[in-house]
Amino acid sequence: MAQQLVRLLGVDDFRSELSRKLDLLERQIDSELQKTAEIERCNNDLERFRESVNKRERLEHVCESICPGTVRKLTPRRDVPTYPKYTLSQETIEALKTPTFDVWQWAPNEMLSCIEFMFHDLGLVQEFNINAITLKRWLVCSSDLRPDPDPNPDSGPEPNPDSDPDPDLLCVQENYRDVPFHNFRHCFSVTQMMHGMVHLCNLKAKLSMTEVVILITSAICHDLDHPGYNNTYQINAHTEMAVRYDNVSPLENHHCAVTFQILADPDFNIFSNIRPELFMQIQEGITELILATDMARHEEIMSAFTCCVDKFDYENIEHLRLLKQVLIKCCDISNEVRPTDVSEPWVDCLLQEYFMQSDREKFEGLPVMSFMDRDVVTKPNVQIGFLQMVLIPMFEAVAKLFPELGEVMVQRLREARARYENLLQPEEIDEERSF
Repeated sequence: MAQQLVRLLGVDDFRSELSRKLDLLERQIDSELQKTAEIERCNNDLERFRESVNKRERLEHVCESICPGTVRKLTPRRDVPTYPKYTLSQETIEALKTPTFDVWQWAPNEMLSCIEFMFHDLGLVQEFNINAITLKRWLVCSSDLRPDPDPNPDSGPEPNPDSDPDPDLLCVQENYRDVPFHNFRHCFSVTQMMHGMVHLCNLKAKLSMTEVVILITSAICHDLDHPGYNNTYQINAHTEMAVRYDNVSPLENHHCAVTFQILADPDFNIFSNIRPELFMQIQEGITELILATDMARHEEIMSAFTCCVDKFDYENIEHLRLLKQVLIKCCDISNEVRPTDVSEPWVDCLLQEYFMQSDREKFEGLPVMSFMDRDVVTKPNVQIGFLQMVLIPMFEAVAKLFPELGEVMVQRLREARARYENLLQPEEIDEERSF
């Protein structure tokens, strides 16, 4: 009777329906709770992202207020460069191996093509499995190449080294600023001289391919993002760069940082196809050579090299390290090795950069070095001292190891010194004698 009544009233069906609805309700509640938790996670992530962006903006604001023009927001360009390709003649190929090469005769796209050729000519592309498009992209990101600085610094408006016209590009060419001396043409000049050194001194027979690629890459990158004001200014003006590197080779450390900021992106990393441990070796070598270009270390490096040059051993790691440091130093300041019509415009450009700095130092009440003061210095007196005290002794030391450099480089430096001595005014001759 009771069972019939239960069936009659549909109690089992009611229980089943109630259980189903309760189960459905529980699932809906669980789903809503999961959505709420997901929304909460998204809100937390969004808040952390906002804090990160605000912190980055505050940091950039502080850096910009300390040293205007130093904040660089680099974002990669992933297009394939389409700059006008220059086909090198056999005459150009041979000239690239010599210290008499005229670096003033080449447009930006031609200089880029020459540097590309050097990597192929020295066997570096094949040895390190460098992708040809990556090599192009590493050198230049855009087909809209900047106009080259005027080789005649006495004409045209004063350049502004605090402004970087292309701050968003990660390649080499776009990260050389439009300053009178430390620009992309200087990069090309130093790289071409290093390429010539490799051929003149037969370095491929004496050094490993890793050491050769370190030499060439360091030459290309050694002055990346140079602002046109030297380390003395950076330190005296307490710039953000000097503060960051604790007044120790601030420019050279910055050049290294920009070098590896570029190489950190796979689209611009010419060494992306080599073993990580080999890349670390190359990175360490490039850093060591770029830091060696700080003239504050000149006496230290030359003293050590002079001590080992008479008993030089290519199996000695320390001897090789010093040789590479001296080679990049030679190439960096090698302009007077070139013919007069090639070297003299560089002196004009350098003096313009010196005067630009000393004018700013006077305006800011900072110490001014006499050899940079437009009211004191002349072209002959600044070059004679540099040739006598720095260039000739350094190249003479290298020529002990490579006698083939004696006539093509050391003799050229001595002739340059004699030429500048003939240009001295009578009062300057008295000063030189008293010195």
